[in-house]
Amino acid sequence: MSLLQNIVIILILIAGAGFLSLTEIALAGARKVKLKILAESGEHRAQKVLDLQENSADFFAASQIGLNAVAILGGILGEGAFRPYIFNFVSRFYQGPWAENISFALSFTVVTSLFILFADLMPKRLAMIAPEKIAVSVIEPIQIFIKVCKPLAWLINVIANMLFRLFKVNTIRDDNITFDDISAVMDAGAQAGVLQKQEHHFIENVFELEERNVPSSMTTRENVVFFTLNEPEESIRQKLAEYPYSKFLVCSNDIDSVIGYVDAKDILVRILNNQSLLQLNENTIRNVLTIPDTLTLSEVLDRFRSTKEKFAVVINEYALVVGVITLSDIMITVMGDWVTPIEADQQIIKRDNNSWLIEGSTPIEDMKHALEIDSMPDEENYETLAGFMMFKLRKIPRPADTVIHAGYKFEVVDVDHFKIDQLLVTRIIEINPLIQEESE
Repeated sequence: MSLLQNIVIILILIAGAGFLSLTEIALAGARKVKLKILAESGEHRAQKVLDLQENSADFFAASQIGLNAVAILGGILGEGAFRPYIFNFVSRFYQGPWAENISFALSFTVVTSLFILFADLMPKRLAMIAPEKIAVSVIEPIQIFIKVCKPLAWLINVIANMLFRLFKVNTIRDDNITFDDISAVMDAGAQAGVLQKQEHHFIENVFELEERNVPSSMTTRENVVFFTLNEPEESIRQKLAEYPYSKFLVCSNDIDSVIGYVDAKDILVRILNNQSLLQLNENTIRNVLTIPDTLTLSEVLDRFRSTKEKFAVVINEYALVVGVITLSDIMITVMGDWVTPIEADQQIIKRDNNSWLIEGSTPIEDMKHALEIDSMPDEENYETLAGFMMFKLRKIPRPADTVIHAGYKFEVVDVDHFKIDQLLVTRIIEINPLIQEESE
């Protein structure tokens, strides 16, 4: 054959190998979620791709048959076609005993480089850009190719399956999507600018509902405002005016003897109707939802949904009230900075770029977000920043006690009756020793 004929045949082989390489990466990399969306929108070829992914053994066997056959045939034809011309070119500069070997090496390098570039590297990189789109486009011709190679592919698959069983290799693909997968996609979207920082933070908070317990978002016991059965009318009016809450606990004598709760709206209606508030009765007191402090925020949401309530009392294992939680508290946890509770003081105050004043009752998750800390040691042992300090110090903290973690110094500033009110958190800035020596 002439040089032109050989070149045409080699180009055809390269095109065939490139098509198989493109198809192999596209079908392997096509994501099921996107393919299912295409299939539901009426793209019947997407369903064919999904079916092929479920039974991919025949395709990969046929693909390897084609790729290896083309590569071997291309090497034989290419080396024989280019070698004489390369030999004539080399002979102009060198006519020694190594001229034949040099010609063979150069012809082999030329053919191999053409196949690597145009039949392997470029098609695979193109397939990685849009695997679903390409997979849908090539599915029909590749099915024909699989049928042609079916007999030989069947034999190869039988041998391969026997070897897999012999070495106990699991060949079933796991396509379950985990939280880590979703988190990685969100991080990539945030880095690419698809998700704004606030949106990214919001989505993270939604997933954290499964991990955060009730104490991280509830109003703690000492901050709960409640009425007693014998509460004077003037005291009720004063609490209504002072605390802008929509619901108040009603207790017999103290906070641990909960009877129910009253809605501020019901009391205001009685005031508008000039009715007496001297005695809270069954007409105004409602049954209150009681939940243990071990529930996650996600489980509390389920309780609120099933009971149609938006307010609950949180008790511990000793049946003591540790706080109250509302649907609004959970939404504030999810929305973060988008929503700020009217009644709550700012728990985290940024003094400058390297220091913060933080209340001891601040949930650990909120503190981690504010300081951009990935993890805290043994987080399952505490819920708040005060709890973290007590866990690390192994004692009741006093002012000036410090803990260093993740490049931050946590220093107790104010303690009130063994309760850590406030901490000063400072980012530790390492000073370059050379700069320090020069300054001295």
